[in-house]
Amino acid sequence: MQTETLPALLDSDDNVVVSAPTASGKTAVAEVAICKTLQEDGTALFLAPLRALTNEKEREWERFEELGYSVYVVTGERDLNPRRAERADVLVMTPEKADSATRKHDTARYSFVTDVDCCVIDEVHLLDSDRRGSVLEVTISRLRRLCDPRVVALSATMPNIDDVAEWLDATPETTFEFGEEYRPVPLNADVKTYSHGENAFADKYRRLYRAMDLVEPHLNEEGQALVFVSSRQDTVQAAKKARDELTERDIPMGARGDYDFHNDAAELSNDTLRQSVLDGVAFHHAGLSREDKNRVEAWFREGKIQLLFSTSTLAWGVNLPARCVVIRDTKYHDPLEGEVDMSPLDVLQMLGRAGRPGYDDTGYAWVICDRSDADKYRRLLRDGKEIESRLAEDLESHLNAEIAMGTIDDLDDVLSWLETTFYHVRAKSAPEQYADSSNLREHASSTLRGLVDRGFVEMADDLTVAATGLGQLASKFYLRLDTARSFADLADESEDLSEDRILRTVAAAGAFDSVSARQDERDAVDAVLGGRAESLDPGPRKVYAILRSGMNGTVPSELQSDSWVIRQNALRLLAALRAFLDRFADARAANLARRVEARVDQGVSADAVGLTAIDGVGSGRAQTLAAAGITTPTDVLDSGVDGLVSAGLGSGVAERIVESARDLPRAVVEWGDFPDEIAQGQNSMHEITVKNLAGGARGGVRVTVNDVEMTATECYLGETTLPVGVFGGDAEKLTFAVEVSYPELPLEPVVDTRTVDVI
Repeated sequence: MQTETLPALLDSDDNVVVSAPTASGKTAVAEVAICKTLQEDGTALFLAPLRALTNEKEREWERFEELGYSVYVVTGERDLNPRRAERADVLVMTPEKADSATRKHDTARYSFVTDVDCCVIDEVHLLDSDRRGSVLEVTISRLRRLCDPRVVALSATMPNIDDVAEWLDATPETTFEFGEEYRPVPLNADVKTYSHGENAFADKYRRLYRAMDLVEPHLNEEGQALVFVSSRQDTVQAAKKARDELTERDIPMGARGDYDFHNDAAELSNDTLRQSVLDGVAFHHAGLSREDKNRVEAWFREGKIQLLFSTSTLAWGVNLPARCVVIRDTKYHDPLEGEVDMSPLDVLQMLGRAGRPGYDDTGYAWVICDRSDADKYRRLLRDGKEIESRLAEDLESHLNAEIAMGTIDDLDDVLSWLETTFYHVRAKSAPEQYADSSNLREHASSTLRGLVDRGFVEMADDLTVAATGLGQLASKFYLRLDTARSFADLADESEDLSEDRILRTVAAAGAFDSVSARQDERDAVDAVLGGRAESLDPGPRKVYAILRSGMNGTVPSELQSDSWVIRQNALRLLAALRAFLDRFADARAANLARRVEARVDQGVSADAVGLTAIDGVGSGRAQTLAAAGITTPTDVLDSGVDGLVSAGLGSGVAERIVESARDLPRAVVEWGDFPDEIAQGQNSMHEITVKNLAGGARGGVRVTVNDVEMTATECYLGETTLPVGVFGGDAEKLTFAVEVSYPELPLEPVVDTRTVDVI
């Protein structure tokens, strides 16, 4: 396979599409394309389907570093080193990160993405992934418009490779479709059914026993088996149960007599794994430490581990074939979607891991499923899976993003953009499946009109279009448009804003539409919320309960399994909501959202949340200091190192925290000649000065009298002077309050008051 593709890769600069069976060696094709780019002093971008795999490539491609080239994995916003990215010869990203980078290509931080000369897409059939396919599609289309790199797309076997080739403008001479005969080891794949019961927990064990029946003959012959299950926890539980079953069936396995292996196993950080590997059984998932994963993979390759339980992540990245592969679970629990079917792409990818080149004459692979699903999986094994575009499912959001970037100015631009997508190619190729898109101009026009009607885009008399502030923020934070609209509506009603309304709005966001709540979870939700939020559906109410209890670090055990994923999504939404409030409401509303965000993130009480603004202070240290009466950065500075040590911190930590606290703002109000009294019917004007005595920050200053706003301003805090009128009216007392709020920091607003008697 590699030999046949070499001329296209090396003797031309044309785009190349290669479809070949899993484990047939597509990585070598990618490396040849990258090497040609480096030889020509270009920059290569490798798009890996999963974050875990970007790290794999970073380790695997240290070979490039040894040759004098730099490899840089582009990860999260906070971790990005723009200087390293700009100097890198090989960039490695996920489609989501590349999407983010190309959206911000005109900023100094992400300008490096327009210097890409060759883009290698690993597993391009992910175009058909329900969540991630449209992201990959628009990112490649955008990248081609920005810098037109050479594209080398690699894929597992797919029936409609010609559609992908047409989309990427690959010629017939540079489009390669390799069938199953190119598999290094022939594959024998089939479907096995089991008797479905009433209890989902018992069903897992029915499927496990079925899987053990299938792997037993191969284990007896000292072959290896790879069993895919649906979750990290299931890999551990299945491995434990399998060890018992192996003993029961008297299958000879394990290396307990191997003294060196015994010593190596003792170095594993996971206790359960340490016990398991000595019996020849192990598990592998993304939650294991890198060192533990590396050891498991090495021992499996060496044959010391014969039976390995894993999540699907292993199928996409690590080249770890086995004689026998079994998919025990075809459904999995998604915290945001409930129970969902495993993607057909995942199923084919996992089955493709069967058969070890150089060791096995045949690979054996099975899908275990309920009888009602058997025909579906048999068709999948027989016919494969045509790759469809998923862009139509989220067309409005992606079109809004393009307009927000300024790459689309009018309806003709919308059409030109759509014509660069895989969606356009598939709509022509399979018009019966894309009936709604048969008239591309009308489809584009109606989508654009919808964005205008909902306030995301404005259209001028000459039909040119531009993103509104709402559209820009929706694009920046990757929001569903209905969620962005609800955030803007909340900003319009910010006078009545409360912590509770913020949490409810986030819990009701579209991202949590499909969250489900079992009965035991509903009982836990009721215990957390009592009678609150009863208007929410059970799923969003569960989200609300997780967020509210998480703010105090007390999420009930019944809600723990979904808590991490829900909180991570909520934190992204809270950051977005804060930006909406900052732009469309005021600094005090944004500050409230920022404090809620910090509490959800850190699990810290309301009185201590301001401490988390200090670099090096998390929930534990914040609660320790709060227990000693130190609840703000100002308290930290006033207490000094000795006070923090008395509160329970080590001296070195205390010194660093005091130093970090000096970087935060410290606003004081100077009232000048402000009067204590004024005669009825009289008035006078005075100046109030707000000074910042410490680190710089943006702030909002608001002046009220008897809770009625008189004046407000937002600025970068240094020294701000505000004119304030004192009017002797009917009230006996006038209470003036100056409030300073920090929209970007979880600090309590600074409030200073003066009372004027009306005589």
